[in-house]
Amino acid sequence: MTLTTRRATVLLCSVAVAALATTAFARPVHHYKHSRAAAVQTAIQPQSFGADRDVRYSFNANRSAAMTTGESIGQGRRHGRRSLAIAEARAEAQSHSNSAYGGATSDSLVSEARKYIGTNPTGRGSLWCGAFMDLVLKRTGHSGGGNLARAYAHYGQRVSGPQVGAIAVMGRRGGGHVGVVSGVDPNGNPIIVSGNHNHTVAESVYPAGRISAYVLPGG
Repeated sequence: MTLTTRRATVLLCSVAVAALATTAFARPVHHYKHSRAAAVQTAIQPQSFGADRDVRYSFNANRSAAMTTGESIGQGRRHGRRSLAIAEARAEAQSHSNSAYGGATSDSLVSEARKYIGTNPTGRGSLWCGAFMDLVLKRTGHSGGGNLARAYAHYGQRVSGPQVGAIAVMGRRGGGHVGVVSGVDPNGNPIIVSGNHNHTVAESVYPAGRISAYVLPGG
């Protein structure tokens, strides 16, 4: 083989090798682009899963909210039953013939006394109207007047007639009776909230002739 032939052969081989190398290097570029696109697609997919998780979280949050609402409803029902029991006790306390309502008032003494209608907050079994008056006075920021009903005739400032918020003192067999005036009926008789009226706190009309003294509470 001549030198010229050898050179031609070597040249052809070099060209062939260069062509193969070019093809080989070209393929990874295409593969890289493909892989990058796949990676981008893979990166997008977790966001979709994240949205699904958000939906599930929202469901759990709604469920928690529903459970909280259910608990609130349960508490509301218990509170409702208690309120119903109090309302029934009040209705029973006011069921006698001389029961009355003195009307809406902002007087603190009347408002406090009305809270206990249908109950006995003193814990005493008898002669507890004075103890109830003492409790109401102290819970409205006044000085107590003690447990004896008749002693309230000398408590506070004497006034000539019934007025809302005044303490009415009266006599009765075996002792006295005391309560707070919540209103006056059309006949001039005081409506009084008092303890131990038919063994409970009640709001009722009392004959004006029974009242021995009206006093305004002291400091």
